[in-house]
Parts: sequence; structure tokens; C-alpha cells
Amino acid sequence: MPLLRNLLFWIVLALVGAGVAAFVLSQDPGHVLVRWRGTDYTTTVLHAAWMVLGVALALWITWTLLAWPFRAWSLHRDRQQRARVGDGFEALHQGHYTRAEKLLLQTSDDEQVEAAARIGAARAALARGDHAAARTHLDGFADRHPASRAIALAELALQEGRPTDALVALDAPAAQPLPPRGLALRAEALAQSGQSTQAYGLVGVLRKQQAWTEAELADREVRWATASLREGDENAFAQQWEAMPKSLRTEPVVVIAHATRAAELGWEEAATRSIERALDARWDERLATLYGRLPVGRLEHRRAQAERWLQAHPGSLALPATLARITYAQRDIAAADAYWQQALAQGGSAEDWEAVGDACASRGDESRARQCYANALRASRGERVAPIDAPAVATQTTEPDYANARDENGVPWLHDPGRRG
Repeated sequence: MPLLRNLLFWIVLALVGAGVAAFVLSQDPGHVLVRWRGTDYTTTVLHAAWMVLGVALALWITWTLLAWPFRAWSLHRDRQQRARVGDGFEALHQGHYTRAEKLLLQTSDDEQVEAAARIGAARAALARGDHAAARTHLDGFADRHPASRAIALAELALQEGRPTDALVALDAPAAQPLPPRGLALRAEALAQSGQSTQAYGLVGVLRKQQAWTEAELADREVRWATASLREGDENAFAQQWEAMPKSLRTEPVVVIAHATRAAELGWEEAATRSIERALDARWDERLATLYGRLPVGRLEHRRAQAERWLQAHPGSLALPATLARITYAQRDIAAADAYWQQALAQGGSAEDWEAVGDACASRGDESRARQCYANALRASRGERVAPIDAPAVATQTTEPDYANARDENGVPWLHDPGRRG
């Protein structure tokens, strides 16, 4: 069909040209003289034009007919190559990795499908567990298809736990600018090599390039932001926190990382303020728990904040233990007893029982401290805690009886820690 279309096109073009020439030369047909080997040949311009066109058409038809077998063979070979590529990727999808690798390698000498064929063969080799063969297939690219080769090498390096090698492959000058998949792999390699700050800096570009779905990118953004707060010196830490959007500065895991690092640096106000702002924006039990465990001062301020939160969230399971820790640090033993009783009645966690045990041990009540530590171990295993023999935490010199204490309805307040979720 293409041959017939081309032939028809040239015939129509010749007829149109002849018509135009006949119209132009109708008044004066012109005179053409050709002298060859002593013989003169004369004709009109119109006839000469027809002769030239006829000879050109004859030569074209002759060349087309002579080249047709070669062109047909080339088309047949291309169809075979495409069929091998299709069969190879289908075999890869079905798990016939050896067959897929063989079929795809047979087509790797075709420039049009080389990139897909070599990458597919490398993936088939990886699926067989032959990393050396995969690297050999990728090395066959040489300087061709640099971006595709860099992406494939980076994927292989990340699978083998070599993020630095992945970065070297992706940073090759010939592979620039990286396509979306290359940018995504570069960010992953940066994060795995302990450069989460730089990975976090690529979030905007990755979102614009749609390298991942929004949910996947949001998850990575939180992880990289959290890890970036643990990198660099204190100045970089402060700048990184201030540069984060408000949505991230209220994300619990990010706030936990910031507050913990700030407490380690001795920035008490920054540590507590980040938790306070996050809890005022969105309540989270993990942050409420951390608020009482931070190794910082500001006890009066923290106690007032926690008491205000307890009024707003009376069902919180974390706040009683938080207030117990803060009041105990203030040496307000009576208030600490009351809050510990409330915390354990709601199903104290292993950390709560351990803190009560520490309080007993600090006053020399070794027997009850051991029982609290045993309950802490049981709570960590999800087992039911055991009643203790006598009061666990003293108010001044007298300790309340956790084992026998009951609420206003006469119900014992010591319950299974499983109630705490």
C-alpha cells in the first residue's frame, strides 16, 4: 500500500506539472537543441520536459522494484524484533525470567528498543538473583541512553544497599537533566545515605514532576522532615524547623523529633512550645505523653498547661501520667499520688508502672518497687498486671494502697493495662 500511494502521488504530481507546463508553453513551445557525438537533436521545451520526467519516473520505478526485497526483509526483521520485545516483557511479567532475559538480549542491538530491552534483561537477571549479570547488561549501554542507564544503575545500587553508588550514577553529567524517576531515586538515595535534609529539599520538584502519588510523597515528606531535624548542627536544626510549613510543624512525628532534639540542646522553651502549639492545633496522645517525659524544666508552666489540657480533654489516657511525672518532679507527692492513681486506673502503660516503681525505690520501698517493675514487664507483654501487696506511692510518708483502692462506686481502680489501647 505505501508503494501504490507513492506511485499515485508522483503520477498526479507529474500530470499537474505537465498541465502547468502546457499552459505556460502553449504560446511559445520553445526550442531545445542537444548535440551529442556530432548529431543534433531538436525538440520543444514541453517535449523535453516530458522526456526528463519520463526518464526520472522510470529510474524511480526501477530503483523501487530493485530495493523492494531488501525493504521487505527489513520490515520483516523489525516485526520479529518487536515480537521478541513483546514476548520478552510478557515472559518477565509471568515470571519466566531466563526466557525473558534471552529474548530481550536478542533485541538489544536495535537502537530503537535497546534501552527497554537491556533494562528488561537486567530486571530479569535481578529476579533470578544474578546481580552480576544485571550489571553486565547495563554496562552494555556504554554511552548510549545515559538517563535510562543511570536510573537502572541507581535502582540496582539501592537494592544492594549502595546509596552512594546510586548517587554517583544519577549525578553523571550525561544523564542530566534527570527525568521524574531519576529525581525520585536521587531523593531516596540521599535519604538512605544520611542526607535527609537534601532529600527533603527535593519535595517541591518531585511534587511538580508527579514522581509519586500525593499520598506516597506526603509520607516521604514527613519521614525526610523528621530525619532532617536530627542532622546538622544547632543552627541548621533551627533553620530547618523554621523553614518547614505549618502543616509539618503540627505533624506528631515531626514535632516529637524537634522537641527531643531541642531538649538535648537545652532549648527548653523551644521544646515545650513546639509540643504546645501542635497540641493546641490537633490533639495527639503521643505528644501529651512526651510533654511529661521531656528532660527539661519549666515545671510550673508545664503543669499549668497540662492541667488546662486535662480540662479540655478529660478522657485523655496520657495526661494523668504526664501530670504525675511533672508534679513528682516538683516534689508535690500528694498530687503525684492522685495523678498516678488516675493513670493506673485507666490501664497504666509499662512506662507508667516503671515510673511508679522508681518513685517507690527512691523512698526505699524496695518490695513494692519490685512489684511495680514486674507489672511494668507484664504490661509490656500485654499481660494482666498483678495486684500489689500494699500502697505503692506515698503522700509524704504514707503511701496509698494501689492494690485495694476503690473509686466512689466501690470498684477497684487497678485494671488490665490492655484498656489503655
